[in-house]
Amino acid sequence: MSLYLILNITSFIIPFLYSFESRMKYIKRWKAVFTSIAMTAVFFIAWDIIFTKIGVWSFNPRYHSGLEFFGLPIEEWLFFICIPYASIFIHFAFQYFYPKVTLTDKTVKKIYWILLIILLPTTMLNYDKLYTSINYSVFLLVLTYTFFKVTKVLNTFFISFLIILVPFAIVNGILTGSFIDEPVVIYNNAENLGIRLGTIPIEDVGYAFTMLLMSLVLITKIEKITNGLDRFF
Repeated sequence: MSLYLILNITSFIIPFLYSFESRMKYIKRWKAVFTSIAMTAVFFIAWDIIFTKIGVWSFNPRYHSGLEFFGLPIEEWLFFICIPYASIFIHFAFQYFYPKVTLTDKTVKKIYWILLIILLPTTMLNYDKLYTSINYSVFLLVLTYTFFKVTKVLNTFFISFLIILVPFAIVNGILTGSFIDEPVVIYNNAENLGIRLGTIPIEDVGYAFTMLLMSLVLITKIEKITNGLDRFF
């Protein structure tokens, strides 16, 4: 079994088993969760395929099975299911067990504008670095949509994402070369800022934030539609 596959399975298995926990009843959200993850995965896998093809990043054959589809190892495809599932579980677990721990709308607004002020010029000044410019452009688009259309998601997610960053740092740290001889995912530093948090490119934090926020927005929309249909019938 490849190292990358082991990381996917270990990230997924504990949140999956706890999905049957009687208090949270996370299993009841499965339809919305898996639908949103799948929809988000389509976007990010397409992005991944293109970036792999043009050399923004590549995958070390030493750490994956060698089974590839459209230039991506099967483990990379599974990444977009296993990691979002585990991360979204953490978000909803935090929301369930600490319902009163949220940010005020005023604080969310301040964070939004701080991120905009920092990342907009960063994106514009680094337009020639594909991972930086496209990553932060998508980040700002998803964040702005959420801020104006589904604001309440951010009141909790800005906090839960800080918790998610702990397992993220471990898994992504290994993928980028921490604790092992070579990285699993090899980044072309000409296409990013060259700033690393340990071995993790700083852009990866924004990438993770966008992927999870997109899924949470879709979950909110899907559950709203589903609840509306249930009331109608």
